[in-house]
Amino acid sequence: MRRRVVVTGIGWVTPLGADIETVWARLLRGESGVGWISQFDASHFPVRIAAEVKDWDLRQVGLAPEDWAPYGRHVSFALGAAKKAVEDSGILDARIRPERFGIYTGSGEGHRAFEPFTEMMVAALRPEGGLDMAAFARRGLGLLDPEQEAKQMPEVLGACLAGLFGAEGPNYNCITACAASSQAIGEAVELIRRGDADVMLAGGTHTMIHVFGVSGFALLTALSTRNDDPPRASRPFDRTRDGFVMGEGAGFVVLEEYELARRRGARIYGEVCGYGSTADAYRVTDAHPEGRGAAACVRMALADAAPLDRIDYINAHGTSTQLNDRIETYAMKQVFGQEAYRIPISSTKSMMGHLIAASGAVELIICLLSIRDQLLPPTINYQVPDPDCDLDYVPNTARQARCDAAMSNSFGFGGQNISLIVRRV
Repeated sequence: MRRRVVVTGIGWVTPLGADIETVWARLLRGESGVGWISQFDASHFPVRIAAEVKDWDLRQVGLAPEDWAPYGRHVSFALGAAKKAVEDSGILDARIRPERFGIYTGSGEGHRAFEPFTEMMVAALRPEGGLDMAAFARRGLGLLDPEQEAKQMPEVLGACLAGLFGAEGPNYNCITACAASSQAIGEAVELIRRGDADVMLAGGTHTMIHVFGVSGFALLTALSTRNDDPPRASRPFDRTRDGFVMGEGAGFVVLEEYELARRRGARIYGEVCGYGSTADAYRVTDAHPEGRGAAACVRMALADAAPLDRIDYINAHGTSTQLNDRIETYAMKQVFGQEAYRIPISSTKSMMGHLIAASGAVELIICLLSIRDQLLPPTINYQVPDPDCDLDYVPNTARQARCDAAMSNSFGFGGQNISLIVRRV
């Protein structure tokens, strides 16, 4: 028999705050973390809104900000979320053998400074046209700090967390866009199931609220341009939706082998009982129009979780783009049939924005809190029904409801699909 895996610690840093209970209460009240971009001058951009993390400081978790400043904003978020999760679990008091404690991150790239890049491009411009790449490189060598640049590599976070907690076991990072932290959690579960580790710290972190990130997604026409009303810009499944809102943050969970958690008397938030992972094999920026990969992923997670009587709640990928919300709705109907109309589905991206690589871990924590409190967070800004999106999206107001098993969906750019199922223990 495979080993069971439970969640014994949770932590996050989000646009709605960094304390679990404070953020949870704000989500249940339907509050929005979306506002004007403050991290750079976006006044001339078509998109001037984002869900930024406010008032975050590593001193809140007992770390010196100056020690971690070269690593960038996303590492600061991750350290905070991971430290909260580890402390919440009490795992460091359990005398776990270091080689049985591992790390799995879904971490995006680090800081990308626009000003040095601009100087490098100016240096490379030829009077007669074209680029002198040797001049570009020379200017870069004069401007960039190689040690700081090395600290922006995505895999560096895993090393930082391993050193911080003395975790000498398996250490991995994956970058699968919006599905990254969900995939990190799913793969970490598999490591424990097959006996390669007893405890895994898993989750993700990301920020793309910078010139390159906002420019790129704006060029893809994936972002909402509802600049005149930031809190109402993200409106998943609403007929008037016009794109997602960029967010940032981090979420981490401590995963533990069930018998170990039970013996040490740990608080258990829930069991990760189902994991599905598929690829659309279609287009880099578009989901398959029939939701083929998403539906297969959900079916795989349900098969992995069997026997399971029912799903009580789905935290949707729900980005607020025309394409995603329609296809995700269609995929849920393919899998669940008429039962899809019974299952409450909400998108908390309506309040937090899209945390990209970090979104899946944060949304799985929301599923665990829904199970704990028997409360379902709403999809805010749902005003105009879309005939193509006709399921129960828990519109605008949180709901008290039975919730013993919940699913979190993460469908990323590139066609990577992850579904995770958690249930009450």
